[in-house]
Amino acid sequence: MPNSALFRLTAISSMATRQILGELAGQCASHLNCQLVVESLGGVEAAKRVRAGERFDLVFLADDALSSLETDGHLLPGSRRPLMRSEVVLAVSKGNPKPTINTEAAFRTVVCAAESIGYSTGPSGAALLALFERWGLLVELKSRLVLAPAGVPVAQLVTEGRAAIGFQQRSEFLGHSGIEVLGSLPESAAIETIFSGALGQGHSDDARIAKAQQILEFIASEQAANVICDYGMSPVTSSYH
Repeated sequence: MPNSALFRLTAISSMATRQILGELAGQCASHLNCQLVVESLGGVEAAKRVRAGERFDLVFLADDALSSLETDGHLLPGSRRPLMRSEVVLAVSKGNPKPTINTEAAFRTVVCAAESIGYSTGPSGAALLALFERWGLLVELKSRLVLAPAGVPVAQLVTEGRAAIGFQQRSEFLGHSGIEVLGSLPESAAIETIFSGALGQGHSDDARIAKAQQILEFIASEQAANVICDYGMSPVTSSYH
């Protein structure tokens, strides 16, 4: 079938999943006979656009953000599906000492010693601040926190010396040669985000809805699992609730 006859569906996503969705979108033409065009930007801004009534066939965001959009009537009811699990990790500039963070106490010591701490907006940043609050350190650390501006990865803050250490989704650190990831955070202080997909609200074309559902099924399939893993995330199993 010529490309002009392919379904053309639009999607919006957070930056954390842009590489995964970009590659899987490229496979949709051959596997599902459709063209999926994904626009990726900051998760907060993406949610705002959906709330403002902008129409997309599919929306890919952190699960809690999608849940809120679904509750408020901005997504097709019952279409939300968890797809990918992402962990937040800690990075330093390449060539700098790599401290150990294998226990919560060691991790806390590294954070307290850092002259500046880079982090991002969205669920990972909110969870990080909540961790600092749990430690009773948020007020003490506030002057050292460096929020990455929109469109600027935390890795850039670290490589440019604007942040001594940086926190972000592991997938967001991939491909940045100027940093070194210290490894997973200790289990007692781990931060992870579930990214989900859902159908946008307001489409009455049954064929488009069916094709969008097929795309969600494809992204959740074993066929797509290797792509998800290649970009630093892991597939969410069907047992997730």
